[in-house]
Amino acid sequence: MSAPADALGALLSRRSAAGGVSPLLWQILLGVVWAGYAVGSAFGWGSSQVALFMGDFGLSAAALVAAVSCYRYAREGSSRFRPAWMLFALSSFMAAAGNAVWGWYEVVLGRPVPTPSLADLLFLCFAPPAIVGLLVLAKRPVTRAGWLCLALDSWLIGGSLLTLSWSLALAHTAHLVDAEGVSVARVALALAYPLLDIVLVSMVLALHFRRSSVNRSAVNTAVAALALTVLSDALFTSPLLRQTYHSGQMLDAGWFAGSLLLAYAPWGADRTADCPALPSRGGQQASRPIAGSLAALTPYLAAAVCTLGILYNAIEGRRVDRVVIFTGCTVVLALVVRQGIMLVDNIALTQELAQKENHFRSLVQGSSDVIMIAAPTGVLRYVSPAAAGVYGREAEELVGAELSSIIHPEDLGRVIHEVRRFLATPPSEEPTTRIECRFRSGTGDWLNVESTVNRHQGGLILNSRDVTERVRLQAQLQHNAEHDPLTDLPNRALFTKRVRQALGGRRSGDQGTAVLFIDLDGFKAVNDRHGHQAGDELLVQAARRLQESVRAGDTAARLGGDEFAAIILGDGTRDQSARECQVHEIADRLRLTLSQPYRVGTGDVRVAASIGVAFAEPGISPSDLMRNADLAMYRAKAGGKDRVELYAPQMQADVVRRSELAARLRTALRDGEFALLHQPVVNLASGTVAAVSAQARWRSTQGILFTPAEFLRVAEDGDRTAELGRWLLEEAIEQAAERARAGHPASVAVRLPARRLLDKGMPSGSVEALLTRHGLPSGALMIEVADSDPRISFDELEQRLVALRRIGVRIALDGFGSGYAAINALRRLPIDVLKLDRELVEGVVESARLHKITSGLLRIACDLGLQSVADGVDLPEQVLALRAMGCTHGQGMAFSGPLDEYRLRRTLARGEFPVPGGGLAQPVLTGGSVPLLSGSHAETPVPPT
Repeated sequence: MSAPADALGALLSRRSAAGGVSPLLWQILLGVVWAGYAVGSAFGWGSSQVALFMGDFGLSAAALVAAVSCYRYAREGSSRFRPAWMLFALSSFMAAAGNAVWGWYEVVLGRPVPTPSLADLLFLCFAPPAIVGLLVLAKRPVTRAGWLCLALDSWLIGGSLLTLSWSLALAHTAHLVDAEGVSVARVALALAYPLLDIVLVSMVLALHFRRSSVNRSAVNTAVAALALTVLSDALFTSPLLRQTYHSGQMLDAGWFAGSLLLAYAPWGADRTADCPALPSRGGQQASRPIAGSLAALTPYLAAAVCTLGILYNAIEGRRVDRVVIFTGCTVVLALVVRQGIMLVDNIALTQELAQKENHFRSLVQGSSDVIMIAAPTGVLRYVSPAAAGVYGREAEELVGAELSSIIHPEDLGRVIHEVRRFLATPPSEEPTTRIECRFRSGTGDWLNVESTVNRHQGGLILNSRDVTERVRLQAQLQHNAEHDPLTDLPNRALFTKRVRQALGGRRSGDQGTAVLFIDLDGFKAVNDRHGHQAGDELLVQAARRLQESVRAGDTAARLGGDEFAAIILGDGTRDQSARECQVHEIADRLRLTLSQPYRVGTGDVRVAASIGVAFAEPGISPSDLMRNADLAMYRAKAGGKDRVELYAPQMQADVVRRSELAARLRTALRDGEFALLHQPVVNLASGTVAAVSAQARWRSTQGILFTPAEFLRVAEDGDRTAELGRWLLEEAIEQAAERARAGHPASVAVRLPARRLLDKGMPSGSVEALLTRHGLPSGALMIEVADSDPRISFDELEQRLVALRRIGVRIALDGFGSGYAAINALRRLPIDVLKLDRELVEGVVESARLHKITSGLLRIACDLGLQSVADGVDLPEQVLALRAMGCTHGQGMAFSGPLDEYRLRRTLARGEFPVPGGGLAQPVLTGGSVPLLSGSHAETPVPPT
C-alpha cells in the first residue's frame, strides 16, 4: 500500500476515534476533491499524457485509498460485519490493481491495452467480493423460505435487467463472433463485465430493503458507492461509449466518486448509528410504510421490466432472441413460485393470527384478573368473565352500568380525581396508573380492588384484581407491629404515638390529661414459682382488667415485661386539684382491680400494683411526660409498693440520691479514681487485632476495677454525668493518638449513650476539636450509639450522627438485636457497623432459636453492606459458630479481657490472637484494619489487677 493511502486511512481512523472533525467537513473535503477531478476530466486535463495518467493512476490511487480505509476499519472494528468490510477492501484493491495495469500499458509502455489482458482479469475480480460483502451486510433470513425468496428476488431483478440489457446491447455483442469474426475470448470478456454488473445491481436492489439497522449510515454510503461504480461500468460497456472511450474522460469521474464514497463510508458516518435507532416522530415513521411498499413491489417491477424488454423487440420488429425468451420465462416462473410462497406464508400467518387471537381471548376470558373497558362517559362497555369469580357478579350484569355505581362512595371522589389527573397527563410521561378502591360485590360486601388503568380511545382499560386478603394482611401486620403479641394491647411505640396525639391538636392546652405507669409487684416471684406460662396467663388477665377499666377514648398499653401504662384523656376542667383527685381515684381503683387474685392454673396468685401518675403541663413533650410517670412509679415502688404516687418536681429522695451520686462522680473524676482500659476487637478469621474498645472503670480503694450497676442506671439520666462522658471521650482520643505516635496505631471505639450525644453540653464541634488537638485522624474514631430509649428524638439523633460522619467519624449501633428501636434505628440512622448484643452471643451455641436470630441479623448487616461485630465472645465454640454465620469480628474473653495501656501495647505489637479453626472461613467484611466497635451495656468483666 502507498504511503498517502496509509496516511489517509490512519487519519480517518484517528478522526473517528477522537471525534475531532465533524462528518460535514469530510463531506465538503471529499466533494471538493471529486469536483476537481470532474473538472479536470471535463477539460481533458490540459494534455493527453496528464489525462492518461489521471485516468489510470488517479483511479488506481482512489481505489487504493478505499481499500486501505475499509481494511483499517475492519481491523479496528469488533462487529459481525468485519468480513464485509474486508471483502470491500479486496474488491477495491482489485480495481486499484486493474487501473494500475491499465496505466502501465498506456502511460509507461505507451501502447494500447491488449484484449484480453491482466487488467481485464483484475477488473472481473472486482464484483465477486463486493457481491459477497453485500450478502454479509444484509439482514439474513431466518427460514428456508426466506432464503428462497431472497434468491428469487435477486433472479427477478437480475433476469429483468439481463432481458433489458440483452435486448438493447448485449445481443449485438454476442453476434459479433458470427458477424465480424471477433474472438470468443473478447466477446466473453465483453459480456462478463455487464453480466457481473447485473448481478451486483441485483444484489444491491434486492438487499436494499433487507439491510441491517446497525450502522445504517455506513451501509447506505457503501451501497451508494457500489451503485455509482456499477453505473459507470454500465456506461463503459455500452456500445456507444465503449468505441470512443479513452482514459481521462468524464466517465472516470464516476469511478473516482465511487472509490471516494467507499473510502468515506465506514468513517464519515455517525458512529452513534451503531446503537439501535430510537423511534422518532414525523418523517422517519412515515417512511417505513413507503419502504415496505417498495420492497413488496420490487418483484412486480422486475417482471414489468422483463416484459418491456420483450415488447421492445416486438415493437422494433426484431426477432425475439432465445436468451430473452428463456430469461423471460424463468422470470415469470420465479414470480409464480414466489407468489406461491407468499400465498403459503399468508395462509400460515392468517392461521397464526387466528391462533393468537384465540390465545389472547382465552387469556382474557380465563384470567383471574377482571378486565373492564369504560367509555369516556364512564359506562362499562366490556367486562371479562372473571368478574363472576372475583366480584360475584356476572359480566353481562356489569356491562352498561356506570363505573361509579360499583365504587364505594367514600372512595369515589379520590378515584375521580386520580382518573382526571391521569387523563390530563401526557401518555409519554405516565402510560399507566394504579388505583386502589372498594368495589361492591354480588353479595353486597365491599372488596378491596387494585386496578391498573390504561387509556383506550378516550376511555379507560382497567385490569383489576381482588386484594382484600392483602389489605387484611397489611392491616394485621400493622396491628402486630403496634401491639403486644401476648396481651394484644398497644406496645410502647403505639403508646408513645397516642401520647403525642393526646398532647397535640385541640388537646394541647388540656392539663387534665394524665399518663399512668403501672408495675406489677411480685410478678417475678410468680414466674419463679409457677413458671413462665403461668406468668403469661397472669399478664393476659391483668391486661384484660386494665382494658376494661379505662374509658373507650383512653388507651391502655403494655410497655414490656410486667410494666403497663394508660392514658387518661382530659375532660376540659380548669380545676387542676379536682382533676388530680379524680385521676388519683381512678388510679387507685385500677390498683385495687389489678391487685385482686388471679386464677392461674389450678390455684390463685396475687400481685400488687405500683402506679405512677404524671399530668400534662404546657409545652411538655411526650417523652418528658412519660418519664415523669415512670419516675413517679419508681417512687411508688420505693415507698413500699402497692400504692399510687403522683409525680411532683420536689421528690426529695430522688434528689438526694442523684446528688449523692453526682458528688461521688465529681470526687472520683477529680481524684483520678477512673481508669481507661481497652479491649481488643479481633478478626474472627485471622485473629488480627482490628480495633480496640475503650471502657471506663472505677478503681476502688482495694484496687479492684468495677462499674457499679446503680451508677450506670442513673448516669444515663443525670445531668452531672456529662463530665464523665467528656473525660471518657478525651482520654480515649488522647491515648489512641499517643499509641499511634509510638508505632501502635489502632482505631478506637467509644460507647456513648444517645442522650449524651444530644446533650447541649457536648456541642457538634467538640469531637472535631478533640481530634484536631490530639492529632488523631477522624477515621480512627468510632462512636457507638448505645441505648434504645424511646424518649430519644430520632430526628435530632440522626442530624447529630450525620454531622459526625461528615467529619469522618464512623458510627456503630451497639446492642443490635435487643430493644424495640433496633430496626427503626437501622432504618433511619447513618450506621456503619452493627454490634450484636452479648445476650444473643451467649446463647448462640446452645439455643437453635438464638442461632437463627443471630444468623438473620448478620445476614441483614451483610445485605446492607455494614460491618458486624459480636460482643461477649467468651468461648471457642462461639467463635466458630459466629464465623460460620458471617460475623468477622468479635471481642470477649475468648481472646482477651480489657487491658491497661502497657498490656495493650504488647498486644498490638504482637498483632494477633490464635483463633479456633485456623482461619478456614473467609472474612465477609473488607477493609483490613478499620475502625470498629466498642463495649456494650455490660462490659466484659475484668479480674483484679
